[in-house]
Amino acid sequence: MKKALLLASLIAVTGLAQAEAANYAIDPTHTYATFEMRHFGTSTNRGRFDKKEGTVQLDKAAKTGKVEITINMDSINTGFSKFDGHLKSAEIFDAAKFPTAKFVSTKFNFTGDKVSSIDGELTLKGKTAPVTLKADNFNCYENPMLKREVCGGDFETTFDRTQFGADYGVAYGFPKDVKVVIQVEAIKQ
Repeated sequence: MKKALLLASLIAVTGLAQAEAANYAIDPTHTYATFEMRHFGTSTNRGRFDKKEGTVQLDKAAKTGKVEITINMDSINTGFSKFDGHLKSAEIFDAAKFPTAKFVSTKFNFTGDKVSSIDGELTLKGKTAPVTLKADNFNCYENPMLKREVCGGDFETTFDRTQFGADYGVAYGFPKDVKVVIQVEAIKQ
């Protein structure tokens, strides 16, 4: 009898923890994906991706989550159309052949009740490699206009672009590292 009650209690607790998981949709009006690459060790080239979408699943009680973000590579915007065209070309991102980049999480890491980082895999130019997005300013709040919970924060990572086959300029002395910064807000569904 005690074993049956213990088993029933465990099932109930597990069910409650799973019931607290919430689904969120990325708010494109409050989500920005930008990148930075050094240029010959002097200035920094910057750009953003104007089209992105994704979903987040967050269970604050269980301290788990899932995220999937897709970025349209043809939406790159540096403010200079000729440079945008070069970045989209086969020499760099090859947006015609690989129209999207995708980040899929493998693990959410928490410090206390706040997301501190997200481990995952980035797929770019058809190649996938692990990356960790470090979280800053993560928060959830009740949006007074939407009357729904919104969660988000600032996330960043730096990776070696050559692991994705984006080797252009390395022979000329361009650094391999690319810094990606994502400010994201996601609305509870």
